[in-house]
Amino acid sequence: MIKQARILLSIAALAIAVPLAQAAAPGATVAPAAAADDQVRAKALLAKAVAHLKENGERAYAAFSRTGEFTDGEQYVYVVGSDGVLLASGGASFNFIGRNMLDYKDPDGKKLFQELLEGAKSKGSGTLEYRWLNLQRGTVERKVAFYQAVGERIVAVGYYMPRGTPEQAKSILWRAADEVKRLGPQVFPRFNDINGGFVQDDTYVFVVGIKDMRMHAHGAMPRLVGRNVSDLADANGKPIIRQMIDIVTSKGEGSLDYQWRNPVTGKIESKRTFLLRVGDYMIGVGYYQP
Repeated sequence: MIKQARILLSIAALAIAVPLAQAAAPGATVAPAAAADDQVRAKALLAKAVAHLKENGERAYAAFSRTGEFTDGEQYVYVVGSDGVLLASGGASFNFIGRNMLDYKDPDGKKLFQELLEGAKSKGSGTLEYRWLNLQRGTVERKVAFYQAVGERIVAVGYYMPRGTPEQAKSILWRAADEVKRLGPQVFPRFNDINGGFVQDDTYVFVVGIKDMRMHAHGAMPRLVGRNVSDLADANGKPIIRQMIDIVTSKGEGSLDYQWRNPVTGKIESKRTFLLRVGDYMIGVGYYQP
């Protein structure tokens, strides 16, 4: 258990500490990227857990804290007392059972348990968004939890949203472009660094030289840095780099759709990348389409 706790804390420390409020463009709505059935499953599991808690009281905690009828894939139940003490958990927070979590912050600095209790006190039920460890993938991801108060206890079940959004990709692209204008190639190591502030979930920055056709930065595949990528193609053989360069040299900006490996899911998926030209560099940031 101690080893698991250390893994949880170390992975959480590696998460990108950039709040979603900063990741979205001003006035933009961050759209839920998880499939609708994830929400349905989470709500169903929550309803089942609430009924079980009402019927069995504290005896329900043991069932919530082990793999079984109250876990569904990466989804699980957790229970927090009105004093902030974690009473049960079937997920990565298992090792925190018995601890007061009011001052605990997620990698974005959000006091999620404090917000959870405040929401339950004022509304009785609702949703909460934060970042948390997904044990199945070993990555810290965005998560939305549905919760409901049952007396002095709050029961919650969440689902993960590892996919970035178009608004998130555009925001990161414009931030990256501003940094290149300001610092030039000096900023490229930050684009490659998982802790550099430009890698969020499955969204990252890449930079290709327009003249030399070399990859100067890549937040998901650093091994490409320094290589000539003029012949790089997607899973269907589409010459994506050449097409991207054509777009930015003729228009200055644009977008391209293609098939590419998602670094979070490990699968080939449909991707749309937004492109900008800054001097002799093409900057790209994309998102994977649900």
